Order: sequence, then structure tokens, then C-alpha cells
Amino acid sequence: MVCYLDYNATSPMRSCVIDAMIEAAYIHGNPSSVHAAGRKVRSLIESARSSIASIIGRANDNLIFTSSGTEADALAIRGLKQNNVLVSAIEHNAVLAAASCAKQIPVSKNGVVDLAVLKQLLTTYKHGLVCVMWANNETGVIQPVDEIARLAHKAGWLLHVDAIQGVGRLDPIAIAEADSIALSAHKIGGPPGIGALLIKNGLTLSPIITGGGQERGWRAGTENNIGIIGFARAITVAEEERATETIRLTNMRNKIVTAVLKRAPEVQLMGIRAECLCNTLSIALPGVAAEEQVIALDLDGIAVSAGSACSSGKVRRSHVLNAMYPNNSIAGQAIRISLGWDTTSNDIDQFLQFWGVMRDRYMRLIDSAAYRTCKS
Repeated sequence: MVCYLDYNATSPMRSCVIDAMIEAAYIHGNPSSVHAAGRKVRSLIESARSSIASIIGRANDNLIFTSSGTEADALAIRGLKQNNVLVSAIEHNAVLAAASCAKQIPVSKNGVVDLAVLKQLLTTYKHGLVCVMWANNETGVIQPVDEIARLAHKAGWLLHVDAIQGVGRLDPIAIAEADSIALSAHKIGGPPGIGALLIKNGLTLSPIITGGGQERGWRAGTENNIGIIGFARAITVAEEERATETIRLTNMRNKIVTAVLKRAPEVQLMGIRAECLCNTLSIALPGVAAEEQVIALDLDGIAVSAGSACSSGKVRRSHVLNAMYPNNSIAGQAIRISLGWDTTSNDIDQFLQFWGVMRDRYMRLIDSAAYRTCKS
């Protein structure tokens, strides 16, 4: 039986979400049609739109449904059409690709945006778009988005926040001042293939997908009403359970930290001194490549990852950890453990058991190699 600890890549769908989507699948009609069937689907979509926006605390803003969080990031960055763009060095690849010519804001060894450098960049380049994620998908480090919004707006800049890892885990009040917010359903027990972009009323946004008048002209294409219904259900349940889940997942995360440090004092916990998500840990095992650790654990039925999952299934050196530890081999030796709504205490015990066995095996190999080198 697989022990799944990769929720930041994607979450298993909640049964209540599946039920809501099955019910929606029996309701036929194009939401752009004017007949009764179309109007019924439109009503469901608009109800879901209102629910999602209200949960994020942005009921008076515009919410545009997209095919994913990646598309939502791209729509904000390309659609807001700002000549100057600043991005944190630890942004998701979706942001970095959409803003390939942007100036990067460095981060500390704890993975937090350097506010002093940001202030300097905001005054050096006049007006534009700042992109800083709410919480990092690899380390779980939470960014001071409220302070960044204050600095950006004072300098006449807009702020885009990729909030995909924070939703259902953090209080939305922290991103209340963001000008645009990217969301995704499949990290919180919803379906893949559906995301959304929230933008403040009054902002001008140019579509990147054209050919129809859907989503008020901001995103062409018939809406994925089944996915939208699943999204609304998932975010509603995630927010309802946020307080209790924060406690439960924090306890599990702390159990891993305590056990790992007790067994292996040589490990490094990436970003551990910063404020982090309750469900995320990045554990570096010095001398052992992340890819080897992921494969070894997979063979024992443990599903973890090394950095982002959005790289065509390849394990690559993490740009996030490179930004935190430049020119340091440790950046290629960390795995990510991410917990979620269906994680159990047995999963934690299973992980600790097999991680410990793996660690001991690699330490023996490293010690043996060092001994042979010394003898020669």
C-alpha cells in the first residue's frame, strides 16, 4: 500500500467533491446558452464563483476561471501588461516562465524575500508588477505578503500572489491587499484541470486565450462546470477544516522533525527557522542526491518528491534551494514531504521507518567510501 506524502504536488480528491461533481455531470447545458438548461448551468457556475471569492475574502472582486493555477499565473502576468516585473527567486516555474525577463528578488537562507532589496528595486524601476508567492511549494516558507503589498503599493506597483499552496492552510486575510491572486483546486482535495484568477475591480486585464466571450471576455472557452463545482466544494471544506487541520498536521510535521533529528543529526531542514506551512518539510540528507532518495523511498512504497512536480516527471536540482543555498551541494540533496487531509499517523510512522532505513544504508555507503579513500 502506497504511503502518499506528496500533497503539494496534488491531493487525492475528497469523496464529497467527487459526489458533487457526479451530481453536476448529470446537469446538461452550455452555460452561454440562453435556454433554461444553459441558464441552470450558468447559475451553478455563478454560485460557485461567489463561494470561492467569498472564502478568499474578495467577494467584490472579479474571479476568472482558468484551466489551472499555471494559466492563472500567466493570465495575471501577461494580462496586466506591466513593463516592469519583479519576481522572487523562489517563485513557481509557472511564474518564472510567464515573466522570463523579470528582475529577480533574492531570498535569505531561510527562504524569505529580502525586503531591503525589494525596496531598492521598487524605487529603481518605476511602476510595474511584483510577483511573490504566499507560501513556497517546496519548503513551505510563508512570505510576508501583507508587508510586500504595502511596500509595492506605496511605490505605485501592483502585486500578484500565487496563493495555491496557502489556500486552506492559511488565513486569507494575509493576502487581502493583493491585486491579483492565482488559485488551484487540486492541492486541496479538488479536481485537477481547474484554477482561477482573482483580480481587483478596476484593473485592466487583456485575455491570453481569445475566441469567445466567456468569463466576461477575459478567458475564452466553454467553462468546465463540473470542475468548477468540484473546486467550490473542495475550497469550502478546506476552509471549514482549516483550524483543526492546522493543529493535526502541525503535530504530524513536528513528529517527523523530532524523529529525524534524533536519528540523523547531520540532516538539514530547509527553511525551518522561518514561518512555514503546517504540512510541508524539506529534508536534506548531506551526500545523497535527492533523486536517489526519492527512488529509494518509492521502492518502499513511500511517495515524496524533490522540488516541484511540474517538470515532466524529472528530478532536477531545485531552483528554490539554489536561491537559498547558492553554490552549495545541499541544494540537490533535499526531499519534500507534504501532508494533507487524508494523511494518517500510520503514514508518518511508515515514512519514519523507511526513511531511517534508507538513511542508515546511505551513511554506511558514505562511511565505507570515505574509509577506502583514506586507506588508498
